[in-house]
Amino acid sequence: MGISERKTRERGERERRIVVAARTIAERDGWASVTIRRLAEEIEYSQPVLYSHFENRDQIVGAVALEGFGELAAMLRAAIRPSSTSKERVEDVAAAYLDFAFDRPAMYEAMFVLPTGLRFARSDTPAQLRDAFGAMAAVIVPFREDADTATETFWAALHGLAELERHGRIRPAFRAQRITLITQMVSGQP
Repeated sequence: MGISERKTRERGERERRIVVAARTIAERDGWASVTIRRLAEEIEYSQPVLYSHFENRDQIVGAVALEGFGELAAMLRAAIRPSSTSKERVEDVAAAYLDFAFDRPAMYEAMFVLPTGLRFARSDTPAQLRDAFGAMAAVIVPFREDADTATETFWAALHGLAELERHGRIRPAFRAQRITLITQMVSGQP
């Protein structure tokens, strides 16, 4: 292995350590605790080294969010059972989405609440975002000719439910009923 390959590998490893540290601190102490100074202390690098990898904290949050979109897409695809009906697939994806939001609150916040600079629904949208959208769209397509708009609406409804429940604004005991209602709205089936 040449020097440039080794340097590229080491750079990638440092970036990975920064992202893992940010995610760990956020999960443990919240995103307010994730600062460049704290990250530098956590991974034992100087602040200038962190700035050589990420321009600012928002870029680090964006890197965490990209990981989250990859994980979300995989989770949504795994929720789809081949033997289920089209309507059940919508329900399963909705439930998996909400489970993700509650199981990974810091990750979810990075993906949907904090500034990241990530661009949605554009030609330069990162593959991870497109993949997560595609995982949702896959269950909407059988019901809707306007699949993109319907998927955006489905996603928005799930996000709204997740945020309202995460912050204690709606009753958690009725999550299954809300999923049923959303599924009925998307599918047009009772």
